[in-house]
Amino acid sequence: MEGKARRNHRPRKGPSLLERVNPNAAGIDCGSAEHYVAVPQDRDAEPVRRFKTFTADLHRLADWLSSCRIETVAMESTSVYWIPIYEILVARGIKVVLVNARHLKNAPGRKSDVTDCEWLRDLHSVGLLRGSFRPEEEIVTLRSYLRHRETLVQSAATMVTRMQKALVQMNLQLPVVIKDIIGLTGLRIIREIVEGETDPAHLAKHRDPHCRASEAEIRAALTGHYRPEHLFALKQNLELFDALQRQVEACDVQIEACLAAQAAKMTSPSSPLPTPRHRRNRRSNEPQFDVRTILYRLVNTDLSQLDGIGPHAALRLISEIGTDMSHWRTERHFTSWLTLAPNNRVSGGRLLSSKTQPSANRAAAIFRMAAMSLARTQTALGAFYRRLACRIGKAKAITATARKLAILVYRCLKGQIVYSDPGAAAYDLRHRHSVVRRLRRRAAALGFNLVSGETGEILDGVS
Repeated sequence: MEGKARRNHRPRKGPSLLERVNPNAAGIDCGSAEHYVAVPQDRDAEPVRRFKTFTADLHRLADWLSSCRIETVAMESTSVYWIPIYEILVARGIKVVLVNARHLKNAPGRKSDVTDCEWLRDLHSVGLLRGSFRPEEEIVTLRSYLRHRETLVQSAATMVTRMQKALVQMNLQLPVVIKDIIGLTGLRIIREIVEGETDPAHLAKHRDPHCRASEAEIRAALTGHYRPEHLFALKQNLELFDALQRQVEACDVQIEACLAAQAAKMTSPSSPLPTPRHRRNRRSNEPQFDVRTILYRLVNTDLSQLDGIGPHAALRLISEIGTDMSHWRTERHFTSWLTLAPNNRVSGGRLLSSKTQPSANRAAAIFRMAAMSLARTQTALGAFYRRLACRIGKAKAITATARKLAILVYRCLKGQIVYSDPGAAAYDLRHRHSVVRRLRRRAAALGFNLVSGETGEILDGVS
């Protein structure tokens, strides 16, 4: 349904104060029930119109923009309301610029839908808006599958927590003696309890040989009060957990098919897949197919060679940032988009703040998790983290290490490097050389020589 703007919010009239670099620009204020669209004032007698969010109305919106000779549109990336109109406009050949709402919220006096879409139109027409990153359509499809899978895994984790609660309410201290109650031993015991078995000695016989807890410990932990209401809750939560696991498996099939279809369009890598750096068992929450091989065919590099990034983390990263790094001019632009770079605020020649900007960037969260896992590793990145953690604290060290990881990923995907970890000792030695060089230059500036404490020789070079 198409309609005029409300009478108490009339479109503003008058010329623009800035030169229009995009004369064929429009602005759309997206909403859940209706969109407000503003075109240049000389294109239509009613430059601001209101459209419902039904599909037929969205097509009428696109027809109206085409009749007004609109070539580019700016809209805020509000929730998921922008996605249907975005897809329709892109299919019509209209360039769409998604704008971060944070970049627009500080302008005063725009408290209505009409003025919002007019403000978007005016800013976009004079070239003051920058579009948000959106990967290619195939990557968007992969990203949707992986984000849905993550939601399923989180829901399954909720069911595990509820099962633990039901067990503790019956004073069955299984979570105390078993690290993972959804492992082999835990699930066998829980399924037996749900089927009606309450004998601790019988239940303890389901202990897996690799379980650290002894059979006597498990038998003691399973001695409790088997109340029917808690058993009912345990049964239902187990059924929900099993259903979610089946959905995760079905999602893995779709993800594998999506990756295979994309990899089939790429040329085969010239070099074979490198040997994995770390041999470890696949975790229960990770996809059960060979992620490493199919991802190597897709991106022509093995991101799992980077410390802290396994095959699953590499897959999630690709689904968030894509494979084409030309979207970011340099690695600094990439880390700035990730909000892992310092957000310097300078006034009067003084640095007021350099805190990183708060963000919900999913790729940045993956890099931070990878950085946290490097704390005790004997790798160059681990040594880098430990050196910074002692000096500036763990929180800032995680951000700095995540930024370094992001730079390495950028260079790998650009084909600039093939990463090989030099090790913690090599990093410490290189850092020592750098410190000695700085000390030597500082001593020379003060008129002194730097003397080795071991040999007594003057250090005139790197040592």
